Amino acid sequence: MDKIQLDLLSKVADLHKTPEGAYNIRANGALGARNTTANVDIVSKTDKDGIDIIIKPNTKNESIHIPVIISKSGLEDLVYNDFYIGEGADVVIVAGCGIHNCGTDKSQHDGIHTFHVGKGAKIKYVERHYGEGDGNGENIMNPTTVIEIAEDGYMEMETTQIKGIDSTNRITNATLAKGAKLVVKEKLMTHGKQYARTDFTVDLNGEGSGANIISRSVAKDDSNQIFKSNINGNNKCSGHTECDAIIMDNAKVVAIPEITANHIDAELIHEAAIGKIAGEQLIKLMTLGLTEKEAEEQIVSGFLK
Repeated sequence: MDKIQLDLLSKVADLHKTPEGAYNIRANGALGARNTTANVDIVSKTDKDGIDIIIKPNTKNESIHIPVIISKSGLEDLVYNDFYIGEGADVVIVAGCGIHNCGTDKSQHDGIHTFHVGKGAKIKYVERHYGEGDGNGENIMNPTTVIEIAEDGYMEMETTQIKGIDSTNRITNATLAKGAKLVVKEKLMTHGKQYARTDFTVDLNGEGSGANIISRSVAKDDSNQIFKSNINGNNKCSGHTECDAIIMDNAKVVAIPEITANHIDAELIHEAAIGKIAGEQLIKLMTLGLTEKEAEEQIVSGFLK
């Protein structure tokens, strides 16, 4: 890999050298490197572009890295990844996509990730999206995540997009069985004329299932954000969806949190807040010697931390 690709890996997956454990690195639409372990197998699909990640039951304390990097302008990449997390496993999966586009054509990555979380299994999924380049070509990412959590399974999803993505449509659909839990933490920032849409749909089908979806975003310049979430309580369950956004300059933010109770014992809550940075916050930091711009950056950084 060249310096640009290695730099992208460090940004989206915190990889500064070859990782330990299982990994699959996709570079410019092809396999860059792969490693498997006794408990984690990674197999290329035969019917379409993508991989199957198979984690044996009761696998503990292992991490799997599956980053995607694109350094060619004009490349459009579509990949299907399926994760099979065995019963009782407890693992961390680090994904993410980085695009370096110095040309005039658009570079695009669309990833469809499907998670089959086994009974009593626990997974933490970390996904980062990042773009850069000094050309006029657009960086586009459209991640789709499909989640199926079996009885008493647990999944925590941290998804971050902070810089360099001109257009994104982020879709997550989840189905939870009895006692299953889902926690989603989204961090998003747009600037320039960027566009970002997030769409969560969660079906709480099992008794005692629960979901907590939290989104924090910052919209700068002339960018446009749309956040939509829908939690369906189809049994005795608990659900919470929250969207907090800071709006700056000439940006636009739309928040549509929706909850639907289809069962008398479904307990559901939704919250949404959009506002500008408070003047007193700026003044307080400026009295400590920061410029207005530095104060804004500090507030935004703390908000998205």
